[in-house]
Amino acid sequence: MKKLLLASAVSVALVGAVHADEHSGTYAFDNKGTHQFITFKISHLGYSWLYGRFNDFDGEFAYDAANPANSSVNVTIDTSSVDSNHAERDKHLRSEDFLYVDEYPEASFKSKRVVVDEEGEADIIGDLTLRGVTKEVTLDAEMIGHGADPWGGYRMGFEAETELRLKDFGIPMDLGKASETVDIIISVEGIRQ
Repeated sequence: MKKLLLASAVSVALVGAVHADEHSGTYAFDNKGTHQFITFKISHLGYSWLYGRFNDFDGEFAYDAANPANSSVNVTIDTSSVDSNHAERDKHLRSEDFLYVDEYPEASFKSKRVVVDEEGEADIIGDLTLRGVTKEVTLDAEMIGHGADPWGGYRMGFEAETELRLKDFGIPMDLGKASETVDIIISVEGIRQ
């Protein structure tokens, strides 16, 4: 029985190695089909949660199936596309108190390295530039899946999350201790180019 299990494991490993490059490649975010989201959650004074998203962003990722640590991702975000489902609040979020979009109309993330654990989850470490400030952040990422689509293409999806301190990016608005950090959740589906 042990020999059978070992033989199965070896054959799976060999087949995996042969097919590893099948899903390697560069993937452009599917912004036409809007199968992508950058959402955020922040406490409002410690009394409730405020949710929102950025409606306009683009990017691409390169995935190396044989060596996932060689993968990379680049994202650009139109900060004026912030949407919290409330026009007056969005106007405030675009102001100097928060994103200051007149001065800093774009935010970006550029990965520097990827660290993959035994379960296949990854830490994507890179530079986030927001409001003119660049800081190294870590995205906790997980591959959702990959495969052929009905239109003859090949797709891959990831979800990642991180927590940012507002003060680290020069955001001056102080809503109290409960609102010092914001959770960011990124879900993207890429189409192999």
